[in-house]
Amino acid sequence: MRVEPHLTFRGDCEEAFRLYERLFGGRLALSSYGSSPAASTVPEGWRSKIVHATLALADGNTLLGADVLPERFERPQGFYVLAALRDAAEGRRVFDALADGGSVRMPLQKTFWSPSFGVVVDRFGTPWEITVA
Repeated sequence: MRVEPHLTFRGDCEEAFRLYERLFGGRLALSSYGSSPAASTVPEGWRSKIVHATLALADGNTLLGADVLPERFERPQGFYVLAALRDAAEGRRVFDALADGGSVRMPLQKTFWSPSFGVVVDRFGTPWEITVA
């Protein structure tokens, strides 16, 4: 069994996933509503939005996402996406990029369980925990 986060966005899924691709690497695949059988179910102006995003990461993990119509969008709550990174420099790079335009909930710092751990909500509303093994 695999558990894969599936994030929802209010119209900025492509922008978010392009950032995640730059930060984490991997292979990004995007499908729009307009190129799918769902095209007729959304307003014309929404057809360029993302019905399905897949970021296949090098370690076998996958991050999924989609835009949802504004009346169906709910702000993420009750979870964090945990990114476990190799070293403190990589942790700092990723944390700072996610914090740009977002909000820091816990600054990146040494804890009793990690040499570098922090909590941030990115500018798209996705809550992240960044940790270094």
